[in-house]
Amino acid sequence: MSLVRLAVDGGVAVVTLGDPDHRNALSLELVRDLADALALAEADDTVGAIVIAADPPVFSAGGSLDDLLHPRAPLEDMLRGVEAIAAATVPTVAAVGGPAIGAGVNVALACDVIVCSPSARFDPRFLDVGLHPGGGILWALRERVSRQAAAALVLCGDVLDGESAERHGLAWQCVPDDDLLAAAMKLARRAAGRPRHLVRQTKATLDAAASVFDRRSAVQLELEPQRASMQDPAFLERLQSLRAARASADA
Repeated sequence: MSLVRLAVDGGVAVVTLGDPDHRNALSLELVRDLADALALAEADDTVGAIVIAADPPVFSAGGSLDDLLHPRAPLEDMLRGVEAIAAATVPTVAAVGGPAIGAGVNVALACDVIVCSPSARFDPRFLDVGLHPGGGILWALRERVSRQAAAALVLCGDVLDGESAERHGLAWQCVPDDDLLAAAMKLARRAAGRPRHLVRQTKATLDAAASVFDRRSAVQLELEPQRASMQDPAFLERLQSLRAARASADA
């Protein structure tokens, strides 16, 4: 992988877009490297969370102009990198510093959580170049913020900086640029430090909840996974430890 770096640190895989000379544009080569890096991270039993970062100053300029002008692969192949992030079974955190443009916004939105810095700019910009939005960005924006926000960003060409993204709920946190990766790693390490199988199951249930529209169905969706977790020896051990600690404190 020449355009994407993969490093594992304390149970967290850090996947870094590493083509700053081309503003981390989603060329066919970078997309393939990104998908390969996600596959390697998922195959590593020590990895409990993934951080998606990028070499500055641009998080991602979106689709490569060369590949848009002279396509070398079907459009579906150009979406492989983003789809690999979205399909990850472990929690994913985007660390967005600098502009995320066009399909670069999709890279961030594919993650479970977005942490950004004030220098971040979320700028879909598809219509500015006469291109219909793709990669699931319209659905993702409606899920993350609202239809109105999606319309403002995609139809009206509005742009959110890091602080505005946090205020509107597009990003979970906006932190100083120097603290960006550390903040993303802090969230990822929390997820990685929890029971691995339980985190994976909970993420899967969270995703499945998107197709549920009433409380009764939501309770049913969560019932069997919760019942299974209650029978896990690790859960019973934790309860015993909590009861012993409480008894000691009350003594």
